[in-house]
Amino acid sequence: MKRNIFIVGILIVLLSIMFYSQVGKTNNVQVSVEQSTKFSEEEINEAIVTVKKKFKEFRGCELTELWYSESSNGMKDENTMILLSNFKVNSSGGDGSFEPNSTQSDWNWILRRDSKNDNWRVDSWGY
Repeated sequence: MKRNIFIVGILIVLLSIMFYSQVGKTNNVQVSVEQSTKFSEEEINEAIVTVKKKFKEFRGCELTELWYSESSNGMKDENTMILLSNFKVNSSGGDGSFEPNSTQSDWNWILRRDSKNDNWRVDSWGY
């Protein structure tokens, strides 16, 4: 009986490690925010948090840089923002859609909200 409990415990630990190692990592990301005339620092930081949450779905990837640049934003709408990022893809190729052991550079994150009082949501991403 003790042996069975021990084996089940080991299996749970191994499955937890496997699951955690596949989640998109954001804990060491370098964030850079350029001064904006369009968005407050709080609005930009809320958008950054939204992208970090979405990135956790990018299994086998690690977000290395995330930034807001007013000159790169290019959107006139006050409820649309573009963030840019770089991230590494591990040997698994992420979900299979990325080249294994590659780096994705200047990846776009398009965020939208319904009004200035609403939360940001990631509407689209990619190149």
